[in-house]
Amino acid sequence: MLPALATVLLVCVPAHHPPGGSGAGATLADAASGILVVCGAVLAVRARTRPLDRVAVAVLAAPVAALAAAAAAAQDPAAGLTGFVRLIQVFVLVPAALVLVLRSRRHARLVSASLAAVAVVQGAIGVHQYLTGTGASYRGEDVRAVGTFGPLDVMGMSSAVACGVVVALAAALAPPARAPRWLRPAALCTAAVLLVPLALSFSRGAWISTAAACAVLLVLAGLRTALRGLAVLLAAAVVLVGGFGVGGDLVAERAGSITEVADDPDQSVTDRYAMWAAAAGIWRENPATGVGPRGFAGHRDAHASLALSSASDTAGAGRDFHRQPLLSPHNMYLLLLAEQGLAGAVALVGGWAALLVLGVRRLLRARAAGRGTDCGLAAVGLLVMGCVDFLYADIGGPSTVLTAVSFGLAAWWALAPTAVSAVSTASTAVSTAASGGVRNAEGADTR
Repeated sequence: MLPALATVLLVCVPAHHPPGGSGAGATLADAASGILVVCGAVLAVRARTRPLDRVAVAVLAAPVAALAAAAAAAQDPAAGLTGFVRLIQVFVLVPAALVLVLRSRRHARLVSASLAAVAVVQGAIGVHQYLTGTGASYRGEDVRAVGTFGPLDVMGMSSAVACGVVVALAAALAPPARAPRWLRPAALCTAAVLLVPLALSFSRGAWISTAAACAVLLVLAGLRTALRGLAVLLAAAVVLVGGFGVGGDLVAERAGSITEVADDPDQSVTDRYAMWAAAAGIWRENPATGVGPRGFAGHRDAHASLALSSASDTAGAGRDFHRQPLLSPHNMYLLLLAEQGLAGAVALVGGWAALLVLGVRRLLRARAAGRGTDCGLAAVGLLVMGCVDFLYADIGGPSTVLTAVSFGLAAWWALAPTAVSAVSTASTAVSTAASGGVRNAEGADTR
């Protein structure tokens, strides 16, 4: 479990950004994820049996062939190879490694707890940045909470905090059977408090994806639990953001801009629309395999409108003013179509859809058995959050490894035999107890 936990916790180590560079290279978290992949491979070899069934192999391995075809047809072979490796790392290797190394729900809960810990650390740093005016620049003020990720990865802290909100809410809605009494209120308070740095990130996309994931969790947890949890979260949001004025007018203005994207959009929204149109144009010219991984930037200007600005302004959080190039369309689905073509997009998105269907099915079985729904809620919630977030974001930066871990937890819950063995045992025990055959059915449950 150490490589899995290190992969998450090392995200808090600030990445090195070369002077004048557009971003960071490989990070300590990336190195830990590589060790995690090696450990998973060793475990698979030592098992001497097939570690995954055919469905798991198909879901995890299908994207490899499609992405490899796009990389082979890339107009820039060097960029295509590095982009292919990054995609495989995030969406295949790390998730597959987690499926192999997570041997019980206790292991999955440890990974979820590490996500919550990172969210608390990053959120605390972000709130401090807002209160002291040491954050990233936003509307001429250094108040944007970015945690340790810096102004070149303004979505990093919001992604980390959003993961913490989801896993904390899952633990609050369905705590483990033998959990201490304080776990539910502590988890609910953690989810509520994390709404503050999430608001101060001024990330509209993170707000929407977190709200969508929390709504799905509330629905899957049951009506009564959903109503209680929703009431507490709304009350916390009103008190923290409204009562204490956390974020003040800036948060209200940013939230109001969500509904103004069509009538009077700001420059960031205009740039996003222009890049979406450019990505669609690139895909129409290369529908089958796209232009290859990391090929969007080289073809952007030939398909973008004059409304697109070539870069965005970044400053604050310990860095001087810098023009950040717009190298992706900020939409994972359009990026996949433009760079991987229809084959790569269908393979990846189809895999995510399969994980969602299988994960929800197992969650409903666990809920019927009354066992271990916290793991299922966290896994499904993280997957939903990632899929919604990809509508206006893509992978990139030091926080990308958190996306890999989130999809890995979802893959473990949906595909790994260890995730469902306790559910099956508990279901059998409950059915037997209902028929009067066994008086002490709970003894068969393994946690």
